Amino acid sequence: MTDQAVVEKIKAKFSSSVLEVKEHRGETTVTVAKDDIVAICTFCKEELGFNMLADLCAVDGLDMGLDPRFLVVYNLYNLTSKTRLRLKAPVGADDARIDTVCGVWGAANWMERECWDLSGITFNNHPDPRRILMPDDWEGHPLRKDYPVQGPDREPYQGRTV
Repeated sequence: MTDQAVVEKIKAKFSSSVLEVKEHRGETTVTVAKDDIVAICTFCKEELGFNMLADLCAVDGLDMGLDPRFLVVYNLYNLTSKTRLRLKAPVGADDARIDTVCGVWGAANWMERECWDLSGITFNNHPDPRRILMPDDWEGHPLRKDYPVQGPDREPYQGRTV
């Protein structure tokens, strides 16, 4: 199935949830409403054959002027046809929450934990919402653009050149 056919099937099933479709350098990205992410991911797995969640991460658009500020990015892979699809779901800074897709792909468990730990995106109904990389008592999320570059317990950079 071509990328165009995949996008058309997603649009046909979730027309009100598809916010944007972009194709760049042979890669297709579909931006969808966060409220329907579980249904869309389930459809992509069961109906379109994207049986592998290759990656899940967050993009902080603070310095890019994104509104909402965050994007949760799902990189899907179809092992049979060897095709890829990227889904993006915008998530606001004030309520950085989205539903978990652990029920769709078990691999999402640790990826979502990493995303929460480093970017501060909360995954509703996640089965194990503990930190995965940072110590349990760590405050903040290091991949956020407003996080201090040298860490919260360091002096501010004093203009030294490296």
